[in-house]
Amino acid sequence: MEQTKGLVVRALAGRDKGGYFVVVSAEKDFVWIADGKRRKLASPKRKNVRHIQMTTRVINLEHATDKMIRSVLKQYQ
Repeated sequence: MEQTKGLVVRALAGRDKGGYFVVVSAEKDFVWIADGKRRKLASPKRKNVRHIQMTTRVINLEHATDKMIRSVLKQYQ
């Protein structure tokens, strides 16, 4: 599966290992992820694609807020 904007992913490495995030934007080898709490939409974290596990859930980020992202990711915790 390709890294697309709005995809819910799980961090496999680093300080945020085991946490769930939403892909804010993507490039070839990197994605920028946010969880709405520690990493807001305004300042997403850059993550190597080898360090994430993709899920099948995609959310619409058109009018997304940090609060909305937290509520969607709460079901994964």
